[in-house]
Amino acid sequence: MRPLLIAAAASLALTGAALAAAPASVTIPPYVARAMADPERVGDKHNDARRHAAEIVAFSGARPGAKVVDLIPGSGYFSKVFSKVVGPAGRVYAIWPDEYDRESHPDSDKLRQLAKQAGFRNIVVLTQPAKAFATPEPVDVVFTSQNYHDYPDPFMGRLDPMVFNRAVYRSLKPGGVFLVVDHIAQAGSGMRDTDTLHRIDPQTVKAQVTAAGFVYAGKLDVLRNSADNHRLKVFDPKVRGRTDQFVFKFVKPAGARR
Repeated sequence: MRPLLIAAAASLALTGAALAAAPASVTIPPYVARAMADPERVGDKHNDARRHAAEIVAFSGARPGAKVVDLIPGSGYFSKVFSKVVGPAGRVYAIWPDEYDRESHPDSDKLRQLAKQAGFRNIVVLTQPAKAFATPEPVDVVFTSQNYHDYPDPFMGRLDPMVFNRAVYRSLKPGGVFLVVDHIAQAGSGMRDTDTLHRIDPQTVKAQVTAAGFVYAGKLDVLRNSADNHRLKVFDPKVRGRTDQFVFKFVKPAGARR
C-alpha cells in the first residue's frame, strides 16, 4: 500500500474511533434555561423537547454578550433562543446564502420583522452569496442545523465544502466554535445523498471541517434515532421530524490567526 493510502486509511480509522467515542454531557447554564423559558418564545415551546435546543445551545458555548451566527435559520427557531441567551450586549447574525433565500423566501423577511420587535433587536438578518460567507465582525459561534449538506448541491452552485469551511474559520475568533447539526446518511456514502436524500455521512463532515484547520471537540447524541432508515429522504412521512442526526462541535485553535 502506498504511503498516501496508508495515511488516508489511518485517518479514516481515527475518524471512526472518534465517532464511536462517548458523547459529551451538557449542563444547562442558568442563562440558557432562562432563554428557553422566555415568554416571547411561547409559540416555539412545543418543539423544544423534540429539537433539544437547550442542550444544543449549551453545547455551542454561546453565552451573554456573545456574537453568534445562525446560518440558514429557517423559521428562526434557534435564532430566537440564541437572541435570548446572548442578550442586549450580544448579537445574532441570521445569515441566508442568496441561493437558499430564493428557495425559502419569505423566511428572511419574516425574521427581519421579528428583529424589529423589542425583545429580538439583537438579531441582524443578512443575505450573501453562498461562496462568499462572511461576518461583519469576528464571532464566537457559527451554528448551522440541517444545512451543511446543502452547500455542494446544484442550487447552491456546487460549492466546494472546503471553501465554505475556510470562510467559517476566518469568521471565528480564536477559540470560537463551529457547531454542525445534520441528517445522517449511510456510512461510507460521503456526499452521495446530499441532493437526493438531504443527508450526509458524518465522517465526511468531520474530515472536511478538520481539514480546514478546526479541532474536533466532541459530539452530542441528543438527536440520534436508531429507528431512522438512512435510505429514506428526510421529508418522507415515515421519518420527517424524527431523523437520525449528529451534533458535532469544532473549535478554532486559541492561537490561530484569522
